Amino acid sequence: MAGKKKKVRANFRKNRNVRVRKNDWTSEKGKTDAEDAASSQSVTGKGEFTRKRTVAGAELVEDASGEEVLLLDVDQEACSLGRVLRVQGLVSVVQLADGTLRNCATRRLLKTLSTDQRHVVAAGDRVWVRPEGEDEGFIERVEPRRGVISRTSRGRRHVIVTNVDQVLIVASAAEPRVKPNLIDRYLIAAEKYGIEPVICINKIDLIDPAELQPLVGVYAQLGYRVLLISATTGQGMERLRAILAGRQSAVAGQSGVGKSSLLNSLEPSLGLRVQTVSTDNDKGRHTTTTAEMIPLASGGYVVDTPGIRQFQLWDVIEEELDGFFRELRPYVSQCRYPDCTHDHEEPCAVKDAVADGYINLRRYESYLQMLQS
Repeated sequence: MAGKKKKVRANFRKNRNVRVRKNDWTSEKGKTDAEDAASSQSVTGKGEFTRKRTVAGAELVEDASGEEVLLLDVDQEACSLGRVLRVQGLVSVVQLADGTLRNCATRRLLKTLSTDQRHVVAAGDRVWVRPEGEDEGFIERVEPRRGVISRTSRGRRHVIVTNVDQVLIVASAAEPRVKPNLIDRYLIAAEKYGIEPVICINKIDLIDPAELQPLVGVYAQLGYRVLLISATTGQGMERLRAILAGRQSAVAGQSGVGKSSLLNSLEPSLGLRVQTVSTDNDKGRHTTTTAEMIPLASGGYVVDTPGIRQFQLWDVIEEELDGFFRELRPYVSQCRYPDCTHDHEEPCAVKDAVADGYINLRRYESYLQMLQS
């Protein structure tokens, strides 16, 4: 006896409703109120933007972060498993298991699901593709994710890259100057999704390295790996190459810090486009416009991500923020109030530790800044 097909009730965007044009009373004077109401009102109890539909042959599962994912049933004999290398508009470039590349559109059912994400597919996703023609296809299903780097963008979730083991948080010693608070935000995102962070300070040839020792010391004492490197002189590049070998890595950081230059130094054949930093405001120019997975000769992949100037955390609530700061964790349970924010409360074990020099003042101020935002 055949097994019963699984069914799931899922939210969909109401993107097929026809908007009724309201009557113009200046041009149509003969209509009554009742006639106008009948032609313009729509009776619905399902909300304006979403509706529920039953999806047959689907199931809800949890990914590595505990989020529910709708898995659609696919014919695995007719489809192939692949990895999304980059997303360009409506087309995703997918590398299949046999190494071939296909330009794929996304199945309409996936695109119309009601979700908080800006895009349903991101670089690094493992997807099932139904081939069409010589080099095209359709993405039929996105597998559950792990190792996700995402941020808040216009109130929605912008997934930058998925399924990575580690993230290289690239900053620059100068041009533009290092921004420790931005590094802290990337560290929080890495802690939340179980990604190993590596802090890389590039352009070390532009300053005296001794100037960075206080900053490097703080992160090193917390157990973070910190590399001082230079894509220009090659300093520290061999160590970086060893860290990337055989791993699934993402390269992240603000514009102009030299992410693409580092990858060009590691793999000269890539020829990634680079630009100089603006002399007017010491800010980087947006050169990389989309996240792209790049295979390395030493094994593994690295994802070059677009540079950003702000990184607003996604799905980090006030009550859990202190748990993502390694130096705050030992003191949180010693506070008088169980819901202490370590901001205005007295007495507070965290604030006492800051005053006694056990917690770095700048890191504590970074925590307060995130708390307020």
